[in-house]
Amino acid sequence: MIRLNIKFYGRLLLLLVISSHYAQTLPKHKYYSHTDTNKVKISDAEWKAILPEEVYLVSRKAHTEASFSGKYWDNAGKGTYYCAACGHTLFRSNAKFASSCGWPSFFEQMNKKSIVFKPDNSYGMNRIEALCGRCGGHLGHLFDDGPEPTGKRYCMNSIALDFEPDVKSKK
Repeated sequence: MIRLNIKFYGRLLLLLVISSHYAQTLPKHKYYSHTDTNKVKISDAEWKAILPEEVYLVSRKAHTEASFSGKYWDNAGKGTYYCAACGHTLFRSNAKFASSCGWPSFFEQMNKKSIVFKPDNSYGMNRIEALCGRCGGHLGHLFDDGPEPTGKRYCMNSIALDFEPDVKSKK
């Protein structure tokens, strides 16, 4: 009986590991894509239904995560950053820099359509909001205190980003 339970739980654990890995390689929802550039225009209710709550609150309601709390503020990995809501390509890691502000910061977006901007005068501040160019989700803000060559600092919320490391080719 004990031997059967060990075999059973061993197989169950293996199944859970395999299904967890498989789930991570599947698209998050039908609008999530690293290649589709068509605008995503769906209702707020649908966004709420398909996004994890913390992603929904930042991406769709413009909340901000606490500084130094996000998973990417000090990430030094080489790869690509995507919109966590829709999968749109936003930044390459070679445009990331250590700004010491507690949020992931970049000096350049992937291309001119990756991110769009709008004035943000909330909380008595005059800022520029950075939005995903595909789904319009809130990513963070743009400031003019970044390094050369652009002088820009794209101050992003980690929760609004997905990161995929570069895959080294086998020779």
